[in-house]
Amino acid sequence: MLKKYKNIILYTVLLFFSFLMLRITLPYLSLKDTTAFLQIKQWVINNKIWKFCFYAHVFTSMFLLVAGFTQFSDFLLKKYSKVHRSFGYVYIIILLCISAPAGFVMSLYANGGIYSQIAFTTLSILWFSFTLIAFLKVKKKDFAAHRNFMIRSYALTLSALTLRAWKLGIVLVLMPNPMDVYRVVAWLGWIPNLLLAEYIIRRKSKLGFFGLKDK
Repeated sequence: MLKKYKNIILYTVLLFFSFLMLRITLPYLSLKDTTAFLQIKQWVINNKIWKFCFYAHVFTSMFLLVAGFTQFSDFLLKKYSKVHRSFGYVYIIILLCISAPAGFVMSLYANGGIYSQIAFTTLSILWFSFTLIAFLKVKKKDFAAHRNFMIRSYALTLSALTLRAWKLGIVLVLMPNPMDVYRVVAWLGWIPNLLLAEYIIRRKSKLGFFGLKDK
């Protein structure tokens, strides 16, 4: 019964996050240079490489959120392992070939100056690296290491949402200068996620992958 409620909560969280990401993404389908976030990027909007990377990054976020979430489903792993692998490949290919490289380019032009640029560059490098290692580990059938690096990778994927949550909270409570907020959330958006991921990994390592004892 407890497991049933746990699954309901997890899928509810997925739907909520997917809804938030959809709300963030849909306005950009207009491809207008003044949509939402692009209003404060007018100084780089005519850079075709940056603009291509921006849209590539934005439009792949939803796929990564959903595909990545499926990798932590006991049901899919045990009953539909082919579906689990298929979504896993979708997640890895999109992230390594599109999202992370595009994010790296965007990080070089991040608002907030060098502090924000270092934060987002570090994030994109770690995101790419963790995902690549997860892929290499599963090819070697090192499932425990694969699990750990997928947890780290997905924690960084969720930074797209946690960054916005931190930004909203800080603005509502402290009302600081906009660029100061950006410099802070550039780090807060992903470091707590990674720390939480490490905590989860430490806890799960006592039981093994999906509650099974690691060999």
